[in-house]
Amino acid sequence: MSTRATRGRGRGRGRGSTWAGSSSSGHMSTVDAPKLKGAILLLRDEVYQWWLTVRDGSPADRVTWELFKTAFKGKYVGTSYVDARRKEFLNLVQGGKTIVKYKAEFLRLSRYTVGIVATEYERSVRFEDGLRDELMVLIAPQRERDFAALVEKAMIAEEVKRTERQNHEKDQNRFRRDSGPSGGASRSVKRARVEKPVRAVLMNVVRPQVCGDYGKVHLGECRKCSSACFQCGSMEHKVKDCPQRTDQVQLAE
Repeated sequence: MSTRATRGRGRGRGRGSTWAGSSSSGHMSTVDAPKLKGAILLLRDEVYQWWLTVRDGSPADRVTWELFKTAFKGKYVGTSYVDARRKEFLNLVQGGKTIVKYKAEFLRLSRYTVGIVATEYERSVRFEDGLRDELMVLIAPQRERDFAALVEKAMIAEEVKRTERQNHEKDQNRFRRDSGPSGGASRSVKRARVEKPVRAVLMNVVRPQVCGDYGKVHLGECRKCSSACFQCGSMEHKVKDCPQRTDQVQLAE
C-alpha cells in the first residue's frame, strides 16, 4: 500500500473519530448534527487541520454547527466579501424577477446582514419595499408582517397582474384583426363605394319649375307654346286627336 493511500486512510479515521467525539456530547439538535458532520467530511488538508485546532480549543458542549459556521466565516470568508453581499442585499429589488426568484435571492443575501433583518417584521418590511410598484400597491395596504404570508400574497398578486396583461394583449390582437385589411375598415370602404353613385345621382336631380305660360309643372319645352300634342309631343295633331289617348283607343276598338 502506498504512503499516499495510508495517509488518506489515516486522515479518514481521524475525521471519523473527530465526528464521533463531537456528536457524542449530545448538545446538538438532530437537525444541526448532520450539517456539522457533512461539513467536516468536505474539509481538506490545512482547512481540516484548522478545524481540529478550533475543536480542541473549544469546550465539548460548544462544538456545534453554529460554532463551525461562525469560525469558518471568520477565517475564510473575508470582510470585503461580506460587505459586498450586505451592500447587494440593501440594494436588492424585485425588478424583472419573479416572486420566487426574488425570494430566493432575498434569503440568500440576508445571511450576510446580521442585525438588519433580525426579526420577522424587519424581514417583511424589507421584502415588501423591494417589490415592483404594480405589486406593492396591492400588497402594502394589507400591512402583512408574517413573511411566509407576505410572500404568498405577493405571488397571488403577481398572477393577477399576469392574467390582466394576457387579457389586454388578447383584446389588442382582436382589435388589430378587426381593423385589418379583411376587417371592418375594408367593409366601410366597400359600403362607401356602393353608396357613392347613389349620392351622385341624388345631387344631379333638378326639381322641375312651374311653367310661366302653361301654369303647370312639366319637363322640357312648353308644348303649348310649340302647339305640339300635350299627350305625345307630336306636331301632326292636337291632343284631342292623339291616338295614345285612352278614350281614342277605346273608340278604335
